[in-house]
Amino acid sequence: VLVINTLPASTDASAPLFLADARGMRAYYHLLCLDLFGVAFLKDDPKINSVILRGNDAVEYIKSELLAIEPLVREDTGPGRITKAAVWGLLARLHLQAAVYRDIYGSFNFTGEDMDKVIQYCDQIINSGKFQLSPEYFEIFGDANHTNKELIFAVDQRADLNGHNRMAYFSLSGDQFPLAAYPGANGTDGPGITSDFYETWAQAYAPNDPAEMDGRFFKRNLDTTTTCIPGDDFYIDRGILRGQQYGLIRTGGVFEKCPNGDMKVGKLYNNTRNRPDLPVYFTENIDFTVAGSNYNNGYRVEKYEFSRGSVSGRNFGEHDIVILRLADIYLMRAEAKLRKGSGNEAAALTDVNTIRASRTARVAPPALTEMNLDLLFRERGFELYWENVRRTDMIRFGKYEGTWTEKTNADPKKRIFPIPQNAIDGASNLPDYLVQNEGY
Repeated sequence: VLVINTLPASTDASAPLFLADARGMRAYYHLLCLDLFGVAFLKDDPKINSVILRGNDAVEYIKSELLAIEPLVREDTGPGRITKAAVWGLLARLHLQAAVYRDIYGSFNFTGEDMDKVIQYCDQIINSGKFQLSPEYFEIFGDANHTNKELIFAVDQRADLNGHNRMAYFSLSGDQFPLAAYPGANGTDGPGITSDFYETWAQAYAPNDPAEMDGRFFKRNLDTTTTCIPGDDFYIDRGILRGQQYGLIRTGGVFEKCPNGDMKVGKLYNNTRNRPDLPVYFTENIDFTVAGSNYNNGYRVEKYEFSRGSVSGRNFGEHDIVILRLADIYLMRAEAKLRKGSGNEAAALTDVNTIRASRTARVAPPALTEMNLDLLFRERGFELYWENVRRTDMIRFGKYEGTWTEKTNADPKKRIFPIPQNAIDGASNLPDYLVQNEGY
């Protein structure tokens, strides 16, 4: 609000563009807040309280802000800043999800008007010719992804901007060391994927292994038969990691080396956990029971690249974090077509198969022969896993009240999160100014 109130008085020629950038970022943050907590805040005067917006009022406010800056932002400042394509993509996302935001606890009415807007904005992005689907899927999430033509809008994490994220770090084992130069740069045995999600891959490609059928699932960088690798040539595998893991072997705080000076590579064990008898062998089962919550439980995800240029890669990821990319635009357009009713299945199928056919660097997934909302939901999982959209997708597709792993609660009130109590307490001293969400 301070920037938005200060910039109009500036005589700098760039002030109108920076003002549009600020309003666009504020609209994006409002969209996140609406998605997570069911509220947005209208505030242009820093001296007065925000107006609390919910439901359609919040949707219309965010829409008006994005439309207001559309003529002002540029086409060539992305992906780390708001561009026209970013505005169109956020508008498409807003219209696609608007039925949810208007009636968060109810059944959703996806209107033809909203779906037409989704298709319109996605068409504008696709037809602009400024973006391309990446032949190598994992390059979208590599250190150099800032220049990848698939990215539309992203959190700029380049090293000269002090990029700081742990997207590549927190799912790996504490005995996986991705950088030959840094024997202290390991994983943390954080989250894995649920067996339910893995089974969607397994069932889609049965009896074949999904790693052999779809290059988005896995990229092998380590030849497990090779025991000596030059440090500069050592890269860990990417994608969904299963089974026995291989890598650099650390003993006494240093990496073991071969007689010729190369890095020694072999089977990994949980040495950092004082369990040298326990292999780093990721299993499908993961839950909150004793049996399902050991270090090795759950297949892990190494989608974003563990930074090779930062001081460790643990904290300072150099990959831009994706907010919008071209594949999502095709998928949103396909969904809008399906939600408009029968007769649009073929067009939606074409959009999905366009994405699949583009991943030609290694194993392009085979073309699908039919399309419906359930298949599209599955496809969004395959294409967009680890990109912070799954909960939003599950709600919109009517899957969030389902049961998986440890999750059994089917209360629609849990579609959004509780507003933090300190936010309620600090928002205003007016009684009932910011009301807690139902069910909390």
